[in-house]
Amino acid sequence: MLEDFARRNGYLRFKHFTDDGVSGTRFDRPGFMAMMEEVEDGGVEAIIVKDMSRLGRDYLKVGQVMEILRQRGVRLIAINDNVDTDKGDNDMTPFLNIMYEFYARDTSRKIKSVFKAKGMSGKHLTGFVPYGYLWDEKRENWIVDGEAADVVRRIYAMTLEGYGPFQIASRLTADKIEMPAVHMARHGEGLHKTRDIKDPCQWSTSTVVNILKRREYLGHTVNFKTRKHFKDKKSHYVDESEWTIFENTHEAIIDQETFDSVQRIRGNAKRYADGFGEAAPLTGLIYCADCGGKMYVHRTYNGKRTPQYTCSQYSKVPVGTRCPTQHRIAEKIVLSLVSDMLQAISDYAKSDRAAFIREVQEAQASQQDSDIRKKRRRLAAAQKRAGELERLVCKIYEDNALGRLPDARYAALDAQYAKEQEELAIEIAELENAVSSYDQGKKSAEKFIALIDKYSDFETMTTTMLNEFVEKILVHERDRKGSIETTQAVEIYFNFVGKYIPPAFREVELTPEEQEAIRKKEELKDRRHQAYLRRKASGWQRQYEERTRAAKKAKIDAGKAAIRAEDMAKGIYARVADLPRQEPKRAAMQVRPTL
Repeated sequence: MLEDFARRNGYLRFKHFTDDGVSGTRFDRPGFMAMMEEVEDGGVEAIIVKDMSRLGRDYLKVGQVMEILRQRGVRLIAINDNVDTDKGDNDMTPFLNIMYEFYARDTSRKIKSVFKAKGMSGKHLTGFVPYGYLWDEKRENWIVDGEAADVVRRIYAMTLEGYGPFQIASRLTADKIEMPAVHMARHGEGLHKTRDIKDPCQWSTSTVVNILKRREYLGHTVNFKTRKHFKDKKSHYVDESEWTIFENTHEAIIDQETFDSVQRIRGNAKRYADGFGEAAPLTGLIYCADCGGKMYVHRTYNGKRTPQYTCSQYSKVPVGTRCPTQHRIAEKIVLSLVSDMLQAISDYAKSDRAAFIREVQEAQASQQDSDIRKKRRRLAAAQKRAGELERLVCKIYEDNALGRLPDARYAALDAQYAKEQEELAIEIAELENAVSSYDQGKKSAEKFIALIDKYSDFETMTTTMLNEFVEKILVHERDRKGSIETTQAVEIYFNFVGKYIPPAFREVELTPEEQEAIRKKEELKDRRHQAYLRRKASGWQRQYEERTRAAKKAKIDAGKAAIRAEDMAKGIYARVADLPRQEPKRAAMQVRPTL
C-alpha cells in the first residue's frame, strides 16, 4: 500500500524502515532511529506511514518528531488518517496521537491485570528460576537442584561463620565451583545459554549478595518485586513493602532462623580482617550501653595481642562529646562470659526444663510489655503532632490566601511543615508496624532450647555459635577506671529469649566478712590513687617515668618484633623492601597524524 501510494505521487526512489515486534511507545527502535539519521543527513524528502500510530504512540514525542521534520523540510503523510503536512496543519492530528497513546496505555493495563491475577494466585510470575531450583516437567513448580542447593547452604553457613561476600566469592572461585550463570545454562535455564563465558568459575561479590537476600530460598513465592511503565518497558524495583509473598509454595533450602541470622549479620558492621589476619567475632554484636553506638575492636601497641573493644562514638571529634568514656573491655572477657552463661543456661534447662521455660516467658513478658508501652506512647504523640501539622498547614494557606501572610513566609513555613510531616509519616508507619506485629509468643523458649541442644560444649565460642545465640551485647563503663581489678556490667541479649540471666549468674547476698574485705580493698585503691596524685604533683612520677621509659620501650619493641616475625612466617605480613623488584611497564605511545 505504501509503495503504490509513493509511486502514484511521484516518489520513485524510496526506502523501507521497519520495526517488527517493537512497541511503538519506544523511540529507540532501530528502524526509527535509522530513519531519523537519514533525516538529519538531509537525504529525505517525505515520510509516508500507514497511520500516525506507526510513527509512535507517545503524543508528546510524536509532536517533537513532527516539529523536527517541519524544520528539516520533510513532508509527513499518514494515509489512513488524512495527514499531509504539505496541505497545512491538521487540527485533528494531536487528538489522533492522544488516542493512539491511549490504546497503548489501555493494552498495557489489560496485560497488567492478567499478570496481577496470576501473581495473586500464588503462581510464579518470572520465567527464570533462581539458582538452587529447577522447573519441573510442566514448568509450573520449582524443584530443588541438589548440586546448587548445597552451594547455597554453604554460602549461608560461611556468612554465619563471619565471612563476607568477597571472601565467600573468592573461596568458591578457588574451589572451582561453577558460577550460577554457567550452572543454569548447563540445565537449559537462565539468560546466558548461548553466551561464551571466559572463566566459568569466577564468582562475583554481587552474586553472593543476591543469593543472601532472596526470600525464595525459604520456600516462598515473591511476586511484584518490579514494575514496568508502558512507555519505557523497563523494570523498576519497588519497595519491599509492596511485594506480595506467598509462603511455603515450594521446598525450602534455608530455614527461617538461618535466614534471619544472616540478614542481621548483613545489617550489622562488616567483619573486615584485622592486621593479624583474623576477623573480630564480636563486631556487629557488641554495643555501648550508654550511647548505643557500635563498639569496634582495637589492638594495644604494647607488644601484646590483646583485642579490646571501645565505643566508636567516643573517638568522634571532638573526643568525648558523643560518649563520655571509651567503655573499654577485652574480647576474651566477653567471649568467656558468653560461654559461661550459655553453659549455665544449658545445665539449668537440662536439670529443670519446665522451670526454665516458665522463667524465660516471664522475663519476655516483662521486657516486651515495657518496650511496647514506650512505642505506643510515642505513636500517640506522633499522631497528635501530625494532626496539629495538618491544621497548621490549612491555617497558613488560609492566611496567605487572605493576604495576612506574605508569599515568601508562606513558602518557608510550608516547606518546613512538609518536611516534618514526611518524617512523622515514616516514623508513624514504623511504630504502627511494630505495635501491630507485637506478639507475646514471638520469641520462643522452646526454639532456644532446641538451639542449646545442638551443642554439647560451649567452652570454645565460634563465630557461627555467636551469631546463632547472641542478639546483642551491651557494655557499661567500669565502676573504677584505671583499676585492674574492678567490676563492669555487661548485658547479653540472646536470640528467641532476649535478656535472660541463669540462676548461677544472679546476684547473691554477700556475707559480712566478704563485704568487709571488699571495703578494705576499695580503701587501699583510694589510698594508692591519692599517693599517685601526690607523686604527680611533686614531680616524682615524671622522674620515675623518665627513668623507666627506655626499658619499657625496649620491651614493647621486642614484643612487636616477635609478633611481626610470627606474622611474616604465616604470610600475613610482608615488608615492601622484601618483595621481588619489578620494573614498571612502559606503555607504547601512539603518535597521531597532524591534520
